[in-house]
Amino acid sequence: MQPRSKSALYVAPLVLAALVPARLSFAEKFPEAQSTQQAAPPLSQRPDVTKPLEDKSVQGAPQQHEPTAAEMSKKETVSSAFLRGFQYQEYEVRSAAEAMPEEKYGYRPAEGKFKNEKPEFGPAEVRAFAKQVKHVACSNFAFAAELDGQKPPADCDKDGPSPAKTKKELLIYLRDSFAAVRKSLSAMDSKNMFDPIEGPYAGPNTRLGLATVVIWHNADHYGQMLLYLRENGIVPPASRANPPPLKDAY
Repeated sequence: MQPRSKSALYVAPLVLAALVPARLSFAEKFPEAQSTQQAAPPLSQRPDVTKPLEDKSVQGAPQQHEPTAAEMSKKETVSSAFLRGFQYQEYEVRSAAEAMPEEKYGYRPAEGKFKNEKPEFGPAEVRAFAKQVKHVACSNFAFAAELDGQKPPADCDKDGPSPAKTKKELLIYLRDSFAAVRKSLSAMDSKNMFDPIEGPYAGPNTRLGLATVVIWHNADHYGQMLLYLRENGIVPPASRANPPPLKDAY
């Protein structure tokens, strides 16, 4: 058996040496016979499956015209630019809150592992899902109040003043908070966007600066909320092939 094994070792390189030129020759003569698998397109050319406000799954349905950059620039205002980005954040956050079952609203990742931490701001442990929803809603109302020159609600980094506890109550609270922000952002224009804004939430700031914080804050917490959904076996609605519409009433 040993001599046979040694002969196989000598033959193998000879076989490979003969096969490689043959393979190259075949590829040159018959390029169409190469693998039909296409390489994945660059990320910049792939469709964004997380885009929530467009559903192309219905065959034959008329497609909504999306304006070109040139068309958009003719009608663009300061408020419309922010509201366009804000609508995506509203869909992502509210749809995530709708998708999580009520029995999972108390879910908190890494329960008890960080209770001894002492952060400068916010709770020691990551918030339970219900607390995420409540924090975002309270903060939205706070940002809207500061944009409007009003006194914002207190303690949004904790529970805030709202008594909302059930899923239905929290969804209504969240829905109304986004409506308040939309109203405040709609009042922003080229004349007042650099007005000073004072307050405990993202202040001191300008109206324009605070508007960027509003969008960032919602995106930040959606990034946390989607993990809560995934860890409970739920695909976030914004990541589905056919994102469902938001509910108007609960």
